[in-house]
Amino acid sequence: MGSCGKLAKRAVETDMPVMVQIQQLIRGAKNAVSLAQGVVHWQPPKQALDKVKELVWEPSISRYGADEGIPELREALVKKLRQENKLYKSSVMVTAGANQAFVNLVLTLCDAGDSVVMFAPYYFNAYMSFQMTGVTNILVGPGQPTTLYPDADWLEKTLSETKPTPKLVTVVNPGNPSGTYIPEPLLKRISDICREAGSWLVVDNTYEYFMYDGLKHSCVEGNHIANIFSFSKAYGMMGWRVGYIAYPSEADDFGTQLLKVQDNIPICASILSQHLALYSLEMGSEWVVERVKGLVKNREIVLEALSPLGEESVKGGEGAIYLWAKLPDKYVHCDSEFVHWLAHRHGVVVIPGSACGCPGNVRISFDGLLEDDCKAAAGRLRKGLEELIKDGMVK
Repeated sequence: MGSCGKLAKRAVETDMPVMVQIQQLIRGAKNAVSLAQGVVHWQPPKQALDKVKELVWEPSISRYGADEGIPELREALVKKLRQENKLYKSSVMVTAGANQAFVNLVLTLCDAGDSVVMFAPYYFNAYMSFQMTGVTNILVGPGQPTTLYPDADWLEKTLSETKPTPKLVTVVNPGNPSGTYIPEPLLKRISDICREAGSWLVVDNTYEYFMYDGLKHSCVEGNHIANIFSFSKAYGMMGWRVGYIAYPSEADDFGTQLLKVQDNIPICASILSQHLALYSLEMGSEWVVERVKGLVKNREIVLEALSPLGEESVKGGEGAIYLWAKLPDKYVHCDSEFVHWLAHRHGVVVIPGSACGCPGNVRISFDGLLEDDCKAAAGRLRKGLEELIKDGMVK
């Protein structure tokens, strides 16, 4: 028996993280720049970082904290949820990022063999979380062709006809990788469908502040809903790893079961990181919104670079930090090959849509670079697309 035969089937059969593959691609492609990973170009607030520096030698920073998060941060988050998100009956657990929050919820709500629902294009890490925990009956629903909004009619039919009823439905709002958002009436309808079917609804709100053109983010609340939030993108805290779960206070035993999972993964999120999150939160959402406004120019730059594909081939940009582009029809099964070709021939990297359940598409991130660097990367992207359309993937 080879060594692979001794490894857990659930790990072996889980997709390889696309971002690990992309990082390897960037290292192997000469002078390549990234429009791939979802990161922001800013750091946490300077005032918050200055306060954290003063805490490094505090003994409590090096000790374990409360599993569910330091009390002062949880108190501040409950206040934020009420004032900004209109969530009045939610309790909070602080996690080591939003990805860990999602894993906590899958382990708390799902058993191996359960069926769950996602919508294409889906967030690749959420798909992997299901695979790795033995939830392999993943029903992938369609997005509306013109908007990529989750198809609520399909959801209603699927939850009513699938037996046993799928345990959990998950959406990202605004979307990763789609860059679209879910209008409040549609989000409420999805919530109602899940409640009536007896399914959990998990909403990832990582990009709550990343809304454009006057659009507004909204949340839903109920005893069948868990909401996920993150400090990573909003406050430039990607490496500090802080996210949180807002779960229904009135749902019997929910918090107790979450604590079992939390205590066996991180025990608690980094204490120093939690203090930075608290101090960043004190800056107010205005601090984030002001920086998000600066991304509008980057979005325009990348949209222009995608213009060779045609206007109808490009979607997203309403929310989050992504644009979603359809490659010419002849490349429907070649998106991964295209991504490698683009990196090596034109020095710019994007995400293949096949990693998100939609071959023949690519995800482009427009927030990781300052404007001048974004222009340079977009220029490479446009040149690559023009060559693709005119001559194909020239070696």
